[in-house]
Amino acid sequence: MAEEGTITPEVRIQALEEALATETERVQKLFAAYEGQEKDLMDARAEIEVLEKEIIEREIEKETQEALLSEKEVRIRELELRAVKASKKVEHLEPELEKMEEKYSREKDRLGKIFNIATELDDDLKLAVSEMKARDDWYVAHMSLFEDLNKAIKERYEMIERAVESERKSQHMARAFDERMEEMVSARAAEMTLEEAEATVNTKESVKADEDKDYNEKEVDQAIEAATEEATEEAEVATEEATEEATEEVAEEAAEETPEKEAEPAPAPTWGDDEDPWADN
Repeated sequence: MAEEGTITPEVRIQALEEALATETERVQKLFAAYEGQEKDLMDARAEIEVLEKEIIEREIEKETQEALLSEKEVRIRELELRAVKASKKVEHLEPELEKMEEKYSREKDRLGKIFNIATELDDDLKLAVSEMKARDDWYVAHMSLFEDLNKAIKERYEMIERAVESERKSQHMARAFDERMEEMVSARAAEMTLEEAEATVNTKESVKADEDKDYNEKEVDQAIEAATEEATEEAEVATEEATEEATEEVAEEAAEETPEKEAEPAPAPTWGDDEDPWADN
């Protein structure tokens, strides 16, 4: 109590101020340490977040790589199977390959020969084309001569056809005339035969009637000859009349059968009409 009584308020205030300054300094140091710790904590948290993200990404990459590895293993297995199958196929196809190579060599030789033949044919074709061009040029240069020759040949055939047609008509008329003549002559001859027979019978009867009379045989013969001559003259006259009648009838029939006008022949085709003038010949 005595000591407390000796401490003055000023000393106490001074001590309190010193204690306050000390505590303030301690608080400031603590606050600074707190801020440092808080900053470290924030940095640690950020680092933790980054690390967590990296861990997640690593896990994703790990899973992806595992999936890729599994896929690669599957593909490797498939490729191994294909390789085994291909090796087996190669073993089976090696004889076929040898056969195909042999066929290829033969076809190659064959195609070489065909190519040589095709080359020769192409050369022949070019030569033939040049020859045809020269022939066409020659034909174009002499086309008028061929057209005139075609017209002359056409006229010749038309003249031959007209001559044959006229000959056929004349032969038809001659046959009709002969038939008509034969009919008329046969009819007239039949009539004359009957008349001669009657005349002969009459003559014989007159001879028999005159047998009782005294006459000469020469007179009888003369009478028979006279009757025969008369009959012959009558037959000739009848024949001439029949001939004239037959001629008139045949002429009338021919005039009726003959057309009034024949159609004019069509003009002969020429090369300029896009027609082949040799087609009809």
